Amino acid sequence: MSSGKRSEQAHNAAAARWSAAIQRATHGSPDHPLKIGDASIPCYVLPDGTRVLAQRGLQLGIGLSEGGGRSGARRIAELMESLQQKGLDIRNLVARVNSPIRFVPPHGGNAADGYEAEILPDICAVLIEAGRQGKLGKQREHLAQRAAMLQHGFATIGIIGLVDEATGYQRDRARDALARILEHFIAKELQPYLPTFPSEYYEQIFRLRGLEYPGSVKRPQYFGMITNDIVYKRLAPGVLEELKRVKLETGKQRDKLFQRLTSNTGYPKLRELLGSIITIMTFSDNWHDFMNKLNRRHPKYTDQLNLPLEYQPEKDEGTGL
Repeated sequence: MSSGKRSEQAHNAAAARWSAAIQRATHGSPDHPLKIGDASIPCYVLPDGTRVLAQRGLQLGIGLSEGGGRSGARRIAELMESLQQKGLDIRNLVARVNSPIRFVPPHGGNAADGYEAEILPDICAVLIEAGRQGKLGKQREHLAQRAAMLQHGFATIGIIGLVDEATGYQRDRARDALARILEHFIAKELQPYLPTFPSEYYEQIFRLRGLEYPGSVKRPQYFGMITNDIVYKRLAPGVLEELKRVKLETGKQRDKLFQRLTSNTGYPKLRELLGSIITIMTFSDNWHDFMNKLNRRHPKYTDQLNLPLEYQPEKDEGTGL
């Protein structure tokens, strides 16, 4: 076989392997994008259940303009690299952005690049933190505002539900979807104890409820009920109920709920949620103000948002929520 033939054969084989690696999406259409506020991002679901956001739509959705002769991936990666150089934790976003998922839309046509939908909450969290620290610069301040608007539309797990609604995949989801979420969040074995709830979290609760901070580890017993309400019920669907069930079955009442969260998903998501909650606390004037903001940013799963009603503050008697 001539060298030319061998080269052609190798090229054809490589093309065949590349083509085989590209999945064709089962759900999604450019006519039914993911809509959050005025952002519109085309989204799709792949045969293995992976939810993907189109690369160009993601770029525009977070507020980055087109142009400059660079792809959307390059512009996002350069932004994250610049923030990393300024000392921010960018959650490995440069590597993730530079490793897009190649897929073909359900209607066919050219292959496109996309990213797992979970990348959007991470990008938003980085941009919001960068804005809070004043590290975006004047020309990019709007990115933090944009990210905050997007974050209003989803919780970390909620982005999956939004994509499913936009693509119509929710009608075809496996019935064990909740079980799979719990499998990712709940550990089979008790995890080692790690200090998780910072003192600032409790200091803010005392301040917002008009109580004097004791400056010690002793706290009212009902603070546990508060934590269940403002943290665990907003972590993921069914997680609090499952954590309580496992704790009851083991009979180890002294164990902390977070010790049953998985180290790769549940615990990191808890820390991420805690950071957001504490930030909301610092920008709140009182408990009522905090709860209104919290319910808008991180609504409880299965609960409806609170309506803005006239509120008469009551003295905290230390008896509950």
